[in-house]
Amino acid sequence: MSKRLLTIAGTLLLLVCGASAQAPSPEAMSAARKLVVTLKVADQYRALLPQLLLKLRPVVAQDRPEIERDYDAVTAPGSNIYAPFVASMVEQIAVVYAQSFTVDELRQIDGFYAQPAGKKFLEKSDALAQASAQIGQDVSQKAADELKQRLIEALRRKGHKL
Repeated sequence: MSKRLLTIAGTLLLLVCGASAQAPSPEAMSAARKLVVTLKVADQYRALLPQLLLKLRPVVAQDRPEIERDYDAVTAPGSNIYAPFVASMVEQIAVVYAQSFTVDELRQIDGFYAQPAGKKFLEKSDALAQASAQIGQDVSQKAADELKQRLIEALRRKGHKL
C-alpha cells in the first residue's frame, strides 16, 4: 500500500505545485471531499504513520529508555498527535481533485468507487500495482538480457571483440 500512496502523494504534490491560485467552488470542494473519503486516502495515510513514527523514535528519544516510554505513550494508536496533518492532507488533496475535475466528474468518479466494482478495485489496487511493477521489472530484465546478447552478436559480426 505504501508504494501506491507514495505514487498518489507524488502526483498530488506535482498537481498542488502547478495548481492555479483560483479556489474551487464550495460545490466542487464538497464533491472532492466526498471522493477523498470514498477513496479512503486518510486511512492509507494513517496506515503509514506507524512507520514514520518508528523512524522518528531513535532521533527523538536518543536511546534513552525514559524518553522512549513517553514517546511510545504519546504516539500510541489513537493519539491525536498527527490528526492535524491528516486533516490538512485530506483538505489539500480535495483541493487538487476539485481543481482537476468538474463537479460532475467528481460525482461520477465517486459513484464508481462507491459501487461494488469500484470497491473491489480499491481493495485490490495495491496488489495489482505490485504485481504490475513486478511484471514490468521481470520483462525489463529479460529484455535487457536479450538485447545485450543481440547487441554483442551484432557488434561481433562487425568485427568487434567482445
